[in-house]
Amino acid sequence: MSNLEATPEEIVCTEGDRTAGVEFLAPREVPLGGPRAMPVRRTLPQRQRSLIGAWCFLDHYGPALVPASGGMRVARHPHTGLATVSWLFTGEIAHRDSAGFEAMVRPGEVNLMVAGRGISHQEFSTPETTVLHGAQLWIALPDATRNMAPTFEHYAPEPVRGEASELRVFLGSLAGSSSPVTTYTPPLLGAEAVLRAGGRLELDLDPSFEHGILLDTGSMLLDGTPMAVDHLHYLRPGRRRMVLEAGESPARVLILGGEPLGEQIVMWWNFVGRTHDEVVAYRAAWQAEIGAEPAAPPAGTPYPDGAPYPRFGPFPDGQPDPLPAPVLPNAQLRPRG
Repeated sequence: MSNLEATPEEIVCTEGDRTAGVEFLAPREVPLGGPRAMPVRRTLPQRQRSLIGAWCFLDHYGPALVPASGGMRVARHPHTGLATVSWLFTGEIAHRDSAGFEAMVRPGEVNLMVAGRGISHQEFSTPETTVLHGAQLWIALPDATRNMAPTFEHYAPEPVRGEASELRVFLGSLAGSSSPVTTYTPPLLGAEAVLRAGGRLELDLDPSFEHGILLDTGSMLLDGTPMAVDHLHYLRPGRRRMVLEAGESPARVLILGGEPLGEQIVMWWNFVGRTHDEVVAYRAAWQAEIGAEPAAPPAGTPYPDGAPYPRFGPFPDGQPDPLPAPVLPNAQLRPRG
């Protein structure tokens, strides 16, 4: 998924009350693919919180009727220094990338694409999809792995069923369930929990983690605090336990967590780097590769960080035109984290 905000670090969302140690992060609406495209609700990053563990980006969308919204139609675009995580509740999306991976994104199955030193990909909802509903997330890679070769993993977690709940752990470990997917980051958690009306789910947490809980649908209490639909609820490190209680209708949450990254990142458009100049170079390389702003190839190949030329890889002929990068802001991009 492509981030169309040219200056996301400058956008501020109104922060809700901090009640019982829960920080509310409100969503903002962003068009996906252009001003007439499917809207998504973005809760990360925000000025007051750029990261939760290594999680650096969260778009939540749907349920959207594809005939009305146009569905997901995100043409080829680049990424560096991050991994994308696709998680669907309803619908189906076709993924293709420049590392040669093609996969379907289906409900209850996670696709993780590690961009590393550079990759490009496209995502289109399938013609059979009439309703699209899910989340797209990014993970910032630490300095030790951010220049690795791109790769891809797919995993369908087995549900952990309780008396009134169903839990799917797609990254990390929770409630005795562990995902085999490698994130190339400090320890991380990603899970979906669905509760029946009136259901209760108690979960032991890693106290070294910070957590973000997104209420997708329904009504729910988090440790006795009412949650807000579409909001991300932040929990600081130190918690050892969490209790979720559904209201009079079924409810679903995404549970994210991880050890604090401990690094500052520069995030602009679809790039994660460490300095302003690094991101400028990524943009110039992409624009040159797609012919939008021709430039000479690097003086030496591979690039100094080990990336081959072209950095963002080859792509099959006959695909939709790639997305050009937006214009850089007239300001120095600032590290955050």
